[in-house]
Amino acid sequence: MSDPLIPSPSPTPEGHRPLRAGRPGRKPPLHAGQIPLDPATMKLVEGDIAVQTGRVLANLEAILRGAGATLAHVVKTTVFLADIRDFAAMNEVYAARFGAHRPARSTVQVAALPAGARIEIDLVANLP
Repeated sequence: MSDPLIPSPSPTPEGHRPLRAGRPGRKPPLHAGQIPLDPATMKLVEGDIAVQTGRVLANLEAILRGAGATLAHVVKTTVFLADIRDFAAMNEVYAARFGAHRPARSTVQVAALPAGARIEIDLVANLP
């Protein structure tokens, strides 16, 4: 029987097998993304990038808690900023929230985000 996580036939560089798409015998990774919506009103929170970053991370933590995980289970994030000049202020809040845990991260500036948000963060977490 072939491994269901390795497509066959699949092109592989120099005869190497592709990387696994999952972790056999374990829960699949959680993928989640959020903009700074207040969950009580479903409206964008008002405030600067620090306020919006805090709300996004609180929303993501709630999703993680619902799946039995924490920020310590996050392995990768992508931060989308409407203005890259907000990076330093965003990073201050982000670093404080993640503490000593440092998942891989990409940060990019985008032309626009939903609902006029200044930030969106998506993450990948390995569930316990």
